[in-house]
Amino acid sequence: MTDRLRIDGLQYGRWSRAIFEEMRAARLDAVHVTAAYWENARELMANIGAWHRRFEAHADLIMPVRTAADIDHAKASGRTGIILGLQNCSPIEDAVDLISVFKQLDVHIMQISYNNQSLMSCGYLENDDAGLSRFGREAIREMNRVGMVVDTSHTAERSTLEAIEYSARPTVVSHANPQSARATLRNKSERVMRAVAESNGLMGFSCYPFHLPEGSDTPLEQFTEMVARAVDVMGVEHLAIGTDLCQDQPVEVLTWMRNGNWARVMDYGEGSADQPDWPRPLSWLGGARDFPNIEKGLEARGFDPTEVDALIGGNWRRFLGEALKPKGVGENE
Repeated sequence: MTDRLRIDGLQYGRWSRAIFEEMRAARLDAVHVTAAYWENARELMANIGAWHRRFEAHADLIMPVRTAADIDHAKASGRTGIILGLQNCSPIEDAVDLISVFKQLDVHIMQISYNNQSLMSCGYLENDDAGLSRFGREAIREMNRVGMVVDTSHTAERSTLEAIEYSARPTVVSHANPQSARATLRNKSERVMRAVAESNGLMGFSCYPFHLPEGSDTPLEQFTEMVARAVDVMGVEHLAIGTDLCQDQPVEVLTWMRNGNWARVMDYGEGSADQPDWPRPLSWLGGARDFPNIEKGLEARGFDPTEVDALIGGNWRRFLGEALKPKGVGENE
């Protein structure tokens, strides 16, 4: 295994020392972790507090990422840098000022909607997509100012395109795949993919079975072929990995992800009404320990070492090097 930088653009595990040890066994230098789905501000604060306890208890394995340079420090010290992010804008409630508060608490990435309509934009499961709201535009302006990345992974098409156009800084799709690989609205159209690339943004390939061509039976070779085709659309410099691993999580957590507090019956979201449980894991990605299989698959597909470097972590590092820097008031006008 070479000494290239390795970054996973999305995980949501049942965090434990065992998972952190897997991250280190895979030599992951940074992982973007989900700190909230439907939580409000107070609940997010509790989740951040839990991460502070983990940083203390497992300081030999993980460390917080406060600036992009911390990813380099994590690698040099043999640890995994943890990048806190939100899969929904619910924690900022209706207060744009909470964006800067959470940025100061090292929350660096925020989706502008999860599956449903949010105060900022529309999630992909809604029937009607009205695009960015007035609050959404103000929130994006503030995210641009403080250096919090705009993520549209679960956002509907019109809202995604408007966010890309409105944002003064590049945006990300941290974990999704091309709709050409699997025709679900959760994946992204070529129009969105091109808009992300043209704005110098980034898209991370998801390994969640519901996003893949053959579900849990998708072979690694089919995954890397999907990557190769996306390179033809976006260019290798705009692509990365965001596995969307939900490791060791019980089905109760799946219910929280799908339902939050808004529904009493199971909302199956990305899966089928006949699939009330987690999908069966991929044979080549059962947990964080298997991340190197992606790297090996890209090499076997014929990507050269420079391209593999970029896809496995270099593009995330380059992107975050600029994206996490605050801008002065007025610079994003």
